[in-house]
Amino acid sequence: MPDRLHFTDSDEANALIAADPMALLVGFALDQQVTVQKAFSGPLALRERLGAIDAATLASAELEPVFRARPAIHRFPGSMAQRVHDLAVHVRDTYDGDAARVWTDAADADALRANLTALPGFGEMKVKALGAVLAKRFDVAAAADLIPWHPTLGDVDSAEALAGYQAAKQVHKAEWSKVRPAGRPS
Repeated sequence: MPDRLHFTDSDEANALIAADPMALLVGFALDQQVTVQKAFSGPLALRERLGAIDAATLASAELEPVFRARPAIHRFPGSMAQRVHDLAVHVRDTYDGDAARVWTDAADADALRANLTALPGFGEMKVKALGAVLAKRFDVAAAADLIPWHPTLGDVDSAEALAGYQAAKQVHKAEWSKVRPAGRPS
């Protein structure tokens, strides 16, 4: 297990998402329409504001005011507060609050994909991205088949690698938009 993931500018936030599986899941839940750094700084902000970031605490807290307090945890505080709440309830009720069981209970890639897809707010892109992080940074064997062909956060092992990942992601998005059928909404 890594001692930190290099997804933010904060060493404390990077250590938290590496050490705490619930923090990692929350970071992925928040990784939507904000920078990677903002999304993965969210778990630390939540822990600082609530005193804990375990599933039971997140499931029982009134999260919207916590998300809206300045500086806001996400650019969409209401919807992201609800998403994190739903994620925490799912982890609490399905895995007895142990977020690591999302992957440790998975016997193979199909089971892991099913576990990840069942998480509120986790579509195919998040499943692949989290799968890549689990396989490449946490040595979760069941996640190896989830790694996509394009660069992911699983490739990030330093601040420099994060910058490279973000640049490659922009290129990938531009290429993907060129192959999308004309006249189809994105």
